[in-house]
Amino acid sequence: MYRLLKKDGNAKRGELSTVHGVIQTPVFMNVGTVAAIKGAVSTEDLESIGTQVELSNTYHLHVRPGDQTIKKMGGLHRFMSWNKPILTDSGGFQVFSLAGLRKIKEEGVYFNSHIDGRKIFMGPEESMRIQSNLASTIAMAFDECAPSKADRKYVQDSADRTVRWLKRCKTEMERLNSLEDTINKKQLLFGINQGAVYDDIRIEHAKKITELELPGYAIGGLAVGESHEEMYRIIESVMPYLPAEKPVYLMGVGTPANILEAVDRGVDFFDCVYPSRNGRHGHVYTNHGKRNLFNARYELDESPIEEGCRCLACRRYSRAYIRHLLKAKEMLGMRLCVLHNLYFYNHMMEEIREAIEQNRYQEYKRKKLEDMTHPV
Repeated sequence: MYRLLKKDGNAKRGELSTVHGVIQTPVFMNVGTVAAIKGAVSTEDLESIGTQVELSNTYHLHVRPGDQTIKKMGGLHRFMSWNKPILTDSGGFQVFSLAGLRKIKEEGVYFNSHIDGRKIFMGPEESMRIQSNLASTIAMAFDECAPSKADRKYVQDSADRTVRWLKRCKTEMERLNSLEDTINKKQLLFGINQGAVYDDIRIEHAKKITELELPGYAIGGLAVGESHEEMYRIIESVMPYLPAEKPVYLMGVGTPANILEAVDRGVDFFDCVYPSRNGRHGHVYTNHGKRNLFNARYELDESPIEEGCRCLACRRYSRAYIRHLLKAKEMLGMRLCVLHNLYFYNHMMEEIREAIEQNRYQEYKRKKLEDMTHPV
């Protein structure tokens, strides 16, 4: 299922074969929370910028339009007209992000919907059923993302409960994949490592979830308030205790620099809202740092966002024109910035894979980081 093709230091070049196609890793997954990338990005756009995996969210799609509706429409792939892999986040992150609207119990989590306030219950079994209805390629286990600065006892109790929840997720997914009316009977389950910034809790948790022999594993609960140095330390602590022959997904990370550093530590999968969120605010990524296209310096600038970039925005439009669109609040300006950023991330992953194959990842990473910290 996962094949390790090459190693350069700890950096891994691999591929994960799925029912919806082969994923070349390291890979960045484009975040389409409600089955759409914010910024008016279509499925055709995703194909044109080299997207391998689209990521959607279980909780949000359960709330609207409803996972039963999507199942009746033939699953998420048919619903959004996307024929490549999809990963669905379990709803576990909402346990963290909707802290004021939920109560955590052993059986699961009681929410108040962020849309209309109605009561929602989600536990491991419910999350698996919803994700089965969505028929995603990869389903994430239901977990609790504990705050990075939570006290030790809270984090330990949370990590222990996440192990118990993972076992329930595995049992329920095996049942669902055996049912006649299940759309994707080859749905994969990834378990999630938790433990905040406590190395020993993280390591013990990694050992326990590895015993379940799942198709892949994730490191969750990072990029939620801790420093970059703490994040890198945790990755280094945990990676030796996750199976080398399985893909590892660093959830919700991150900046181009974060990705470069995490690849160097053996991570395969990434996702983050940064490229689309920043793009919607006129902030664009380049090989020479981030640009704010609202700046007056671009008012008469006929250059593309980045010279040599082959994205739709850079092939045709100037910084001056895109700045005008943003200032005028025209959606096209937002769309072009988002497309550029997603192209930048996906193209960077192509470069990373090539550098690992050619045994020059350290050189590539050093130059990329150096260039990005010296704006032109």
